Amino acid sequence: MNLKIKFFRNCFLTFIVLIVGFKSVAQTIIPLETANNALVLSISKEKDLSIIYYGKKLANSSEYAFVTQNYNQTEDYSKLFNAAYTPSGSRNLAEPALSVTHGDGNNSLDLKYVSHKKNTLEKNVTQYEIILQDPVYPFKVVLYYKVFASQDLFEQWSTISHTEKKSVLLHKFASANLHLKAKEYHLTHFHGDWAKEMQPEQTKLSHGIKVLDSKLGTRANLFQPSVFMVSLDEQAAENNGTVLYGAMQWSGNFKIDFEVDPQDNLRILAGINNFASTYTLAANEDFITPKFMHLLSHSGKGEASRKMHSWARNHKILNGNGPRYTLLNNWEATYFDFDEPKLFKLIKDTKDLGVDLFLLDDGWFGNSNPRNDDHAGLGDWQENKKKLPNGIASLVKEATNNKVKFGIWIEPEMVNPKSDLYKQHPDWVVKQPERPEHYMRNQLVLDLSNPKVQDFVYSLVDDLFVKNPDLAYIKWDANSIIFNAHSAYQKNQSHFYIKYVQGLYDVFNKIRKKYPTVPIMLCSGGGGRVDYGALEYFTEFWPSDNTDPLERVFMQWEYSYFYPSISVANHITEWGHQSLKFKMDVAMMGKLGFDIVFNKLEEKDKTFAKQAVENYNSFKNTIWYGDLYRLSDPKTQNIASLMYVNETKTSAIMFNYLVNNRYDIKSRQPIVLNGLDAKKKYKVSEINLYPGKSSSISSDATYSGEFLMTVGFNPKIESSRKSVVLKIEEVL
Repeated sequence: MNLKIKFFRNCFLTFIVLIVGFKSVAQTIIPLETANNALVLSISKEKDLSIIYYGKKLANSSEYAFVTQNYNQTEDYSKLFNAAYTPSGSRNLAEPALSVTHGDGNNSLDLKYVSHKKNTLEKNVTQYEIILQDPVYPFKVVLYYKVFASQDLFEQWSTISHTEKKSVLLHKFASANLHLKAKEYHLTHFHGDWAKEMQPEQTKLSHGIKVLDSKLGTRANLFQPSVFMVSLDEQAAENNGTVLYGAMQWSGNFKIDFEVDPQDNLRILAGINNFASTYTLAANEDFITPKFMHLLSHSGKGEASRKMHSWARNHKILNGNGPRYTLLNNWEATYFDFDEPKLFKLIKDTKDLGVDLFLLDDGWFGNSNPRNDDHAGLGDWQENKKKLPNGIASLVKEATNNKVKFGIWIEPEMVNPKSDLYKQHPDWVVKQPERPEHYMRNQLVLDLSNPKVQDFVYSLVDDLFVKNPDLAYIKWDANSIIFNAHSAYQKNQSHFYIKYVQGLYDVFNKIRKKYPTVPIMLCSGGGGRVDYGALEYFTEFWPSDNTDPLERVFMQWEYSYFYPSISVANHITEWGHQSLKFKMDVAMMGKLGFDIVFNKLEEKDKTFAKQAVENYNSFKNTIWYGDLYRLSDPKTQNIASLMYVNETKTSAIMFNYLVNNRYDIKSRQPIVLNGLDAKKKYKVSEINLYPGKSSSISSDATYSGEFLMTVGFNPKIESSRKSVVLKIEEVL
């Protein structure tokens, strides 16, 4: 196009925009733009709020108004398939975002645009508030869109309220309602169980509804994590393809609907699971849904992950850009069988190993019901006088004398029937009064919808810090789901699942107000327990009790799509038949920890472990704060390979593992690197070698970043070298 013609055309379009205030003949446009993308809302002349575009940002934003007219799809009889927040009971024919019964018994709802405003919260972060109102009833919904421009990421949630004379029943109440257009849609989601977390599944979405959900009450990740990705048009690869990442920020029952509608478009509705949770909303009460986050990448899953990691570190995870402790945990060294002298030896091991902190795990509490196994003691948080005659304070003092930190394990949300707490406060326990108790790991869940229980849990944590001011770390466990859901406190049982999680968050908030920086691990014995709702209060999470390093290569790979390495706790244990080096290399891809008896290791293993900790300390900042590039997928290749690159692209760490043990399997071809500067020169050297072992990789040569990212580099993986860690450093 002639440059003059193009110039005058753009001027004319801009003039039209200024005259009509972003109005076309039939619609007003609200573009929510990030650095690379736009989620575009449209207000029709009938005041319906719709999504007309979610894709790459256009240079001329006035052209979003032309999107709809370029689609020639089946007629939408309801005019609501692409609603920004779909009501039910009026003319809607699709899955609703919001379903209600008004105070007069009417089940219909319509939502019309009233107004919107935009607020700048900080650099590259803006928030939109859009008010919708039912034209017949005094019923209002405020939609919130928080836009993180640099990461191309959106957080969405809603506030629902009314001023009707009687209460309104909320039957469904989504946080977000998306609408996407593509030729086809490929969903990747995850399932799991104890020791089998984050197992990926892929399916092509067809007409109808695919649902991901949890009805477990708490520990929502046990069977079905609340994270997913949807590839548009074709299955996205690591470095190409268009993919949407999504995640619920809610630590309880969730529900995500994927509906391919009659127009062949994809509708995604995400929020709290409405299972057994019809909510009675009083007049002038605000019902605030949890946040749902999503981001769109046009350059594959790797870019999406790096953007999500950046958002998590900078805006979500507690102290996401701060330091982390390496630690030695006593659990697999002693289990419940320990006393003060044993723990003193392990504290000395902590110093000798060179890590930062000793963590005392389960079994330190209970007197009338001593915690000598998992059948008793939960709820009775007094130091066990037989095991610890001088209390926790003596252990903290011993750690201080050894110049290491001290941390402790708690499971404050749970109770054993064999405990004083259970006997004294049976009304604090979640259970049906007329039905037999059903246990998971011999325990039940405390009713955190009850303010007295919230105070009890807070006091437990607070007392530990008050009595032990130098306490430096907490491992917060949760090993049961909710059976026979019933609250003796709640008058309306349909509120229980929601009030439980809100009560849990109230406790977290109160703890963090008084102790804002103490590192706390979010833990669960099986199924994982992680979501971005909880990670606002926690510094890290425990991915699985399965610490077999070969299994962890696969598991940590899947977690890495959504969670940054600084948040993933990886421990070396007795699990697996691999060498200590293989175990160490795998655990380094995150926040390093140990569950071993250091003083019982062979001398070479001791030497290696200490050297490995020193190595890790030298490059952990690159692992924690750098960009992750997945290079060779263990699900499809014999070699798993990934690398972390620092911000200036001057240094990188590359991990390589043999994941197929059949005869003569080796890295026959170079692995193509990523994330470096093509113009820089680099030296590649092998690190973290076991004592007495030499590397087959020469560190004399230098390579351009272009060479390493075009031809690649062979780590020379084979049966005698199953794990290889490479350091890539700029040569000046």
